[in-house]
Amino acid sequence: MRVITLNANGIRSAERKGFFAWMQQQNADFICLQETKAQLHQLDNDTFCPPNYHCFYHDAEKKGYSGVALYCKKQPDKIINGIGLPDVDAEGRFIEAQFGNISIISLYLPSGSSGEERQAFKFYFMDRFLPYLQACSKTNREYIICGDWNIAHKEIDLKNWRGNRKNSGFLPEERAWLDQLFENSHWIDAFRLINQEAEQYTWWSNRGQAWAKNVGWRIDYQIISSGLKDKVKSTSIYKDERFSDHAPLIIDYDL
Repeated sequence: MRVITLNANGIRSAERKGFFAWMQQQNADFICLQETKAQLHQLDNDTFCPPNYHCFYHDAEKKGYSGVALYCKKQPDKIINGIGLPDVDAEGRFIEAQFGNISIISLYLPSGSSGEERQAFKFYFMDRFLPYLQACSKTNREYIICGDWNIAHKEIDLKNWRGNRKNSGFLPEERAWLDQLFENSHWIDAFRLINQEAEQYTWWSNRGQAWAKNVGWRIDYQIISSGLKDKVKSTSIYKDERFSDHAPLIIDYDL
């Protein structure tokens, strides 16, 4: 079972850069997109609901902002838009597809890089999302939560970690939140089960030749429930083409 996640930084922009042509070659079972930056009525081209996929979108109320999508080869038993937090759900940050006892989720955690107000909202979301995840971990469901979490967990996960310790995305409080998630709530960073190497990045700033110099961050994850720990078979970050300022994260599971 192949699962791909990508922050598209605008689904229409990613389409123009060839994402959907590449996607069709991957034969993935699930594709999770974040930051679609479009509302469904703006996506009238059939390209945005690829053949052989069931396509689901959770849009932000604000045009040109946020939004997540999920493409599934099989028809889900149930689709859930949002997590029941009106202020978060209005920004289109969560969509879940349920298949039997397995859930596939596309998640776009808020960024705090634009200023104190958005960082406060990010912390506010994290404070309420952790109990949600803790409750999920106590059910008999298995989860694959794909998306842009906007946090680099360890020093190995970004190039310039020393200079970013006071910046959103690598703040001590954010990293401690991921520590709590991984250590106390039975969630697992699927990528690091397979790949322990440095310089494995999924996002590069548009400033200062970051892409060319590989000065990046690993902020896109597939985070899985503990029951899937032995099911992760291979992982890769696709960098041969650029569809966004993020790169697709591909993980294959034995499911």
